[in-house]
Order: sequence, then C-alpha cells, then structure tokens
Amino acid sequence: MKNVDLAERVGLSPSPCLRRVRLLEEAGVIDRYVALLDPAKVGMGLTLFVRVWLTGQDEETVNVFVEAVRKLAQIVECHLMAGDSDFLLRVIAPDLEGYRRFQIEHLGRIRGVRNIKTEIPMQKIKHSWEVPV
Repeated sequence: MKNVDLAERVGLSPSPCLRRVRLLEEAGVIDRYVALLDPAKVGMGLTLFVRVWLTGQDEETVNVFVEAVRKLAQIVECHLMAGDSDFLLRVIAPDLEGYRRFQIEHLGRIRGVRNIKTEIPMQKIKHSWEVPV
C-alpha cells in the first residue's frame, strides 16, 4: 500500500504516517514485506500437515532436524510441539506423488527422524496472515 493511501486510511498526513511506519519497522513490529503467492498458480497446489517424531529430544538431534528443515523450501512452516509429536510441519507440493518423493528423498533421510505421519486437508476453511490489532 502506498504511504499516501495508508495515511488517508488512518487519518494522518503522509509525513507523520511515514514516520510512524519507520518507527514500527525499527521496533520490529513490522517484520518484513512479502508478496503472497497463490501456491496452485505456481505449481504447488497441495498443502499437507506432517507430524514428525525424532529418535530423541536431545539438543544435537533437534538441531540437526531444525537445520535440515531450514534448507527445505517445500516446508513452509515448522513448529516444535508440546504433546504427542515432536514437530508439526506445513509442507507444499505439486501433487501427492511430488510429496511422496519429497518425503522419501528429503524428509525421511534427515538424521534422527523416527516416524512421519502425514495429514491431508480436505478443504481450506480459513487462512490468514493478518494479526488482529
């Protein structure tokens, strides 16, 4: 959004609005600016949720897994979990066969991975990046 449009929307003149945006950026409230792509339109239309169990929860095993995940672009979210599984991943793939290859060739080969369970969502009900403020 252009600064002029944002200023009008929040009821400020452009200079104070830009100053406030810069302060939010410097404070880390605004983390970054991104373009949100439609995964299906770039050939990655399948979303899967993957639960991963590791052979142990020691620092080395966890760190090896985390570093490997950071290098795999198809994993778009990774959460360390409290509860049954060790990690919950959101993975995108072109189709089920593409995910199967990704799991065999990459995810399953990460040292320390003991078990992988994949959940396939039937319908996306809500997806938002907005933070209610």
